[in-house]
Formats: sequence, C-alpha cells, structure tokens
Amino acid sequence: MRAPIGPFEQARPAPECLDELTRPVADAIRSWTAGVPAERIVYVDTDPAIADTAAFVEHYGRELLAQSANCVVVAAKRGGETALAACLVPSGARADVNGAVRRRLGARKVSFAPMETAVERTGMEYGGITPIGLPADWPLLVDPAVVGMPYVLIGSGRRRGKLIAPGELFAALPAVEVVEGLAV
Repeated sequence: MRAPIGPFEQARPAPECLDELTRPVADAIRSWTAGVPAERIVYVDTDPAIADTAAFVEHYGRELLAQSANCVVVAAKRGGETALAACLVPSGARADVNGAVRRRLGARKVSFAPMETAVERTGMEYGGITPIGLPADWPLLVDPAVVGMPYVLIGSGRRRGKLIAPGELFAALPAVEVVEGLAV
C-alpha cells in the first residue's frame, strides 16, 4: 500500500506491524478504542539516522514539514510537585511552554522534561516519542492545527519508522485537550 502522504512506497496498517513498535505504542494500537479505526494508522519504515525533523524533511521532502507534528514531554511544577504531560504541535512550530502550556496545566513553571525522564516514563525512544501509547494519566495537549490536518506524520515510539494518521484521531486520544494557541 502507498502512504496517504509523503514519498513512502511501502506502508502498512499499524496493527499489522506491532513488532516494529515499542511496547506502549503496540499495546495502544492492539487495544484501540478511539473513534478512528486503528487500520487507518499507517506505519512507514524510515531511516533512524535522520529521525529528527530537519534532517527528516530534508531527506523525505520539505512538504512533510506542513504535514507532520512533534510530540514533546513537559514537566509542570507546582507546590513542590512535578507532573508530566505531553504536547502535540505542528513540526514547523513549537509548544508555547511558558504561556499556553503553563496556564492549561495550572503550573508555576513548565519546562521540557529531561531526555532520560521522557524515555523512561514513556517507554519510547528519544526522537520517536508519539502521542499514541502515552501513560494514561498524562494530560495530552494538542494544537487544533494538528487535528485539522487530513493526515499527520508522527513518531512511532522508535527513531526507526513513523506513523501516519488522520488528524481527527488526535482529538479522540485518552486525556486529550485541544488547546488554541498551543503552537507558536
């Protein structure tokens, strides 16, 4: 099958390639209950050496910058407690951590979570963190531009491979909140 976006000739429905995904992502797809059928989530094999956005779009096509989103893990601090959350924003933007994220999470201070923390707590590889399969108790803040995309290229939980899913899927994930002004 051909991928719905990008130059990827070899694409497969994600439920058919669970072995290519990290355990949390595979488990989420295996037990999928969100409104969009899991078969509409597509896996494409990609080079892990160029998983980061700039290198990825340079290699696979600049048009993918407008068709992809990055998932970042943030640490919100309030009253001596730290809570983790995730933000999903278009790849050409960045999460408004000190504004929209801080206000939405009701935190005194928000920063990007340390790489070791993000990897350990998500069970995913750095550079491949995806909103599919995040811990169920984490808030997931999503920019409306992502939800409005026909298809969105996101991480697969590993540096090797990407997932492509309809934008509407991201409004149906557990603990999600679509936040205006999340991306700047």
